[in-house]
Amino acid sequence: MARFAPIAIVGRACLLPGAHTPQALWSNVRSGTDSVGEAPAGRWGVDAKRIRCTAEDPQPDQVWTDRGGYVRDLNFDPEGFEVPAPSLSGLDPVFLWALHTGRAALRDAGLQQAPARTGAIFGNLGFPTRGMSAFAEAVWGASTEAVDPRNRFGAGLPALLLGKALGLDAPSLALDAACASSLYAIKYACDRLHDGEADVMLAGAVNCADDLFIHVGFGALRALSKSGRSRPFHAEADGLLPAEGAGFVVLKRLADARRDGDTIAGVIRGVGLSNDGRGRGFLVPSAQGQAAALRMAYDVAGLSPADVDYVECHATGTQLGDATELESLREVFGDAGADLPLGSLKANVGHLITAAGVAGLIKVCEAMKAGELPPTPHLDQPTDALRSTGFRVPSAPEAWPSAGTRRAGVSAFGFGGNNAHLIVEAHDPSLPAEAEVPPPAPVAIVAVAVRAPGVSTPDDVLTAIANPAADRPASEPLSLDPLALGIPPNDLRQTLPQQLAMLQVAAEVAAAVPSDADASVGAFVGMGVDPSVARYGARWRHGEGFIDALTAAGVIGAMPNIPTNRINRHLDLHGGSCSVFAEELSGTTALQLAARAVSRGELDAAVVGACLLYTSDAADERSS
Repeated sequence: MARFAPIAIVGRACLLPGAHTPQALWSNVRSGTDSVGEAPAGRWGVDAKRIRCTAEDPQPDQVWTDRGGYVRDLNFDPEGFEVPAPSLSGLDPVFLWALHTGRAALRDAGLQQAPARTGAIFGNLGFPTRGMSAFAEAVWGASTEAVDPRNRFGAGLPALLLGKALGLDAPSLALDAACASSLYAIKYACDRLHDGEADVMLAGAVNCADDLFIHVGFGALRALSKSGRSRPFHAEADGLLPAEGAGFVVLKRLADARRDGDTIAGVIRGVGLSNDGRGRGFLVPSAQGQAAALRMAYDVAGLSPADVDYVECHATGTQLGDATELESLREVFGDAGADLPLGSLKANVGHLITAAGVAGLIKVCEAMKAGELPPTPHLDQPTDALRSTGFRVPSAPEAWPSAGTRRAGVSAFGFGGNNAHLIVEAHDPSLPAEAEVPPPAPVAIVAVAVRAPGVSTPDDVLTAIANPAADRPASEPLSLDPLALGIPPNDLRQTLPQQLAMLQVAAEVAAAVPSDADASVGAFVGMGVDPSVARYGARWRHGEGFIDALTAAGVIGAMPNIPTNRINRHLDLHGGSCSVFAEELSGTTALQLAARAVSRGELDAAVVGACLLYTSDAADERSS
């Protein structure tokens, strides 16, 4: 695998609970400020009596707390973009937060407008937003509210609009690797710079999904804190608290940043991606999968764990998750972990999901700039898992020694098995700016499978193209064997057809997937948000006729990163994987990401697909 050429962070911006700038974020971190609070009035759009229960007596479709990290009081300025200001009226906040934060990051880099050869890649949680939910409810007749129909496309369209509004001439896309999304996005943005496809990249994430669904969903998964507190590594921690927000960094090749005299907030030395594969289940993290991402990051960086001064952990405040992360760190760091400081921003703002990794990266860059190791609040009683390691968590700011290059690791691990670890350091002028990058190797397509109305083989595709006006029968029902897949039949009934269809076609090409246990194979799926997920919000806001109560199986069955992870779990694939959102370009973009990883030797093979299992003329219809 090729050495990772250093990438400079020359701009950063954030829109987070209690902090609309990186400087405000650092001030809150340094002072131990807790920005978690109750949901703003009207945010959920539902009578509290309809949705609330007690933590002692959890009920289906109800939740015991609305506490979380919320973005408040953003004054979005629609002027100055390369689209008319009136055209932004009516758009969901997911669009506006991305535009606001992306522009702020460019300005922080000293760029009033994007230069030529600039692109953007960012994570976006592909659940329905509030605007998409309102649109779907209007289509279904549950609401008479006039809603901008563009909100229907809340997964990929924010990236395409960001590119247009900021005048980016390189492609823009969004992806979903659950809680690892922003570090995945940063990795792929670095790839574009390494390959010479762009000279400047915006990378990060936005999380602006309908918070009602997120809270009830985490409640159904029994992952939501019953005490309403976000306390990573705490002995009495009882779960996570969701948070919303956005964060972006502006990236350049290090040599270019030096040439241009940029202020360099940090230098990315390596990023490692992995997947848990079969593991022990979608909701049970794997220390082996996490350790694989860490090892890859240090390998491509040419560094060892002993070179790191601090690790910004994923630590969410769930007992199993935090203990698993400590296990993976101890496995990789070994004796180098003695007295190593750890921390987690989630103690300050809650769990930002897709934006968690980039927010942690911005926190670390601010800490290096201040020359202080950041504290993590609420840790008066560490877990036994933490006590048994050599790691420690500072409770107050500490001087960050400057005898060598200040360097940190940032981890982000997602539901379903997506893992990422990034290494960032303070700028050292003596660091070589280049690394030898071998030319890309040719990539072969070795197996193909397809399912569509009247199409079940590649030859059928050619026939359909040759005769576009010919009548074709409706799609055949999906035929899956629950025993062979290891999925309980009831879970299958609560799973979106797009997950099952991708699993079926992936199973047809399984014979061509390398079976070597040491092979690194990833999965990439181009897709969009299925509007039927918004039926849960309609049920809670308007009545029970829309869909059955939300269960843990229903949450997993609707997660937008799970189509890829169903494939990973079934075929036991351990390479970096994600869902890709670029609207009509989603499938070809997924293919490009996969082919690049294979051609550069980061993956030995990849399973690539795309799915569309809903019609475009009605939000509540899906093809079968």
